[in-house]
Amino acid sequence: MIDYIIVDDEPLARDGMELNCNQVPYLNHCGSFANAIQAHGYINEHHIDLIFLDIEMPGITGLDFIKTLVSKPQIILTTAYPQYALESYELEVTDYLVKPIRFERFLKAVNKAHEYLELIKQPESVIDNYEDTFIYIKSDRQYVKVYYEDILFIKGMKDYVMISTTKDKYMTAMNIKTILAQLPKHLFARISKSYIVQIKQIARVGTDAIFLSNEDEISLGPSYKEDFINKYVLTNLVKR
Repeated sequence: MIDYIIVDDEPLARDGMELNCNQVPYLNHCGSFANAIQAHGYINEHHIDLIFLDIEMPGITGLDFIKTLVSKPQIILTTAYPQYALESYELEVTDYLVKPIRFERFLKAVNKAHEYLELIKQPESVIDNYEDTFIYIKSDRQYVKVYYEDILFIKGMKDYVMISTTKDKYMTAMNIKTILAQLPKHLFARISKSYIVQIKQIARVGTDAIFLSNEDEISLGPSYKEDFINKYVLTNLVKR
């Protein structure tokens, strides 16, 4: 079960979110709060896996609330304001839902949070060895060979990184800076605080996001965007 709370200053929004959550068997409602102060007090006393969090609230905004959390649960932002998307991903949120929220979009976000939490519960993996074309992942008493070319992206998740490949996903107790330092620089690029991508898997580069070969969309972090564009796009741009 995933224990969750709802933080939103609008009563109708809280009720609507709870109705959506009631349709998902593995979600367990632990409370609803009208502001960040109330929610912070509850989190200090109880274990929470997931927060559905509004951004524009009186007192402390949702984004400022995230910055106060020492140990962050999974966070799905729910807001009527799409302009906060880039800033929110720099804060390592799980997903960003724009109101009015369609149920299928809500379910996609919840499934993403569920997948991450299940991966964390698995036995810890360790990157054991690096070679020219692959790495070994130690997982559940086995060594799994992962080829660089199969890696789609690597996502930093608190004290772990998730390695997402074309075949499977692996969770490793390591921070994103450590793994980046040991990967080939000509094959991998950090594009935000939370994401490393495999260069060959990039299909398109937009204004504020990249699109991978499997159509995953990952936001370009503002502080990483210029360096990424200069190193990996402009140097290979066909000129007139």
